[in-house]
Amino acid sequence: MRDMILSLLAKEPAHGYELRQRLMQALGPAGAALNPGQVYVTLSRLERAGLVEAREVAQPSQPDKKVYELTASGLERVLHWLNDLTWSKVAPLEFHLKLVAAAATRLADPVALVDSQRLELLRELRQVQELALQEPPEADGALLLEGASLRLQADIRWLEVCQQRFVEREVR
Repeated sequence: MRDMILSLLAKEPAHGYELRQRLMQALGPAGAALNPGQVYVTLSRLERAGLVEAREVAQPSQPDKKVYELTASGLERVLHWLNDLTWSKVAPLEFHLKLVAAAATRLADPVALVDSQRLELLRELRQVQELALQEPPEADGALLLEGASLRLQADIRWLEVCQQRFVEREVR
């Protein structure tokens, strides 16, 4: 979220509430889970890190509001983030290590672990698909939900391959 907030501030200075609204719009239905306090905590951390600066802006009929703007370091961070091609969680490394450890130690059944994980991913996929049905196809949130759905489907397929391999090992 840190980098997304910084990128929103690269466009123009904004108040925390405005940033939250923009984030919710960008995330579509997934934005409903965004805690309002999370934006302000992130802004405070960014300010302490020297990536944003806050200033008070007078309003005619309301109390002054705090507006955040990007510093030169913040802009440098945004540019780095936008050009970074690494993805988080490209491979389910931690789960793979769990399967290998379960098979090696025999403290858990790898096939049972795969079954449990697959059920969880199917549940998540169903939720994403239900959210997608509620989102207009042209909305930014619809694109995010499509990506989440495709990723979950790929992970489920990978689990099927894992299960097949561990079943074959048991047969030998």
